[in-house]
Amino acid sequence: MRYRQKGMTFIGLLFVMVLVGFLVYAGMRLVPVYINYMKVVRTMQSVAAEFKSETPDQARMRNSLDKHWGIEDITGVEAKNVEVLKDNDVVSMHVVYDDAVPYLGNISLLAHFDKTVKVE
Repeated sequence: MRYRQKGMTFIGLLFVMVLVGFLVYAGMRLVPVYINYMKVVRTMQSVAAEFKSETPDQARMRNSLDKHWGIEDITGVEAKNVEVLKDNDVVSMHVVYDDAVPYLGNISLLAHFDKTVKVE
């Protein structure tokens, strides 16, 4: 009697490892992009906390954003791309941007970010 062998062959294992490698490499390329996004969000929240109890002036908020941007060393988006909007008594900061990183050859990974922070 012949017993059937069960399990994965070496070629199958190699194929799975290549797929996992591509995913891990994509993750490694995207981690700095998401860390940069977290810096953007943290900066916007910090500026919102600075102007929390007062009626914020848009020029002062923009100036504060510029200062924080330089300290945090944020790349991929500039402080001038943050919209400071005032609706009635609510002031909010809104940023929308895309960040692309090269992946393999002429293939890039694109991440789209959209964040609004209200000053309350």
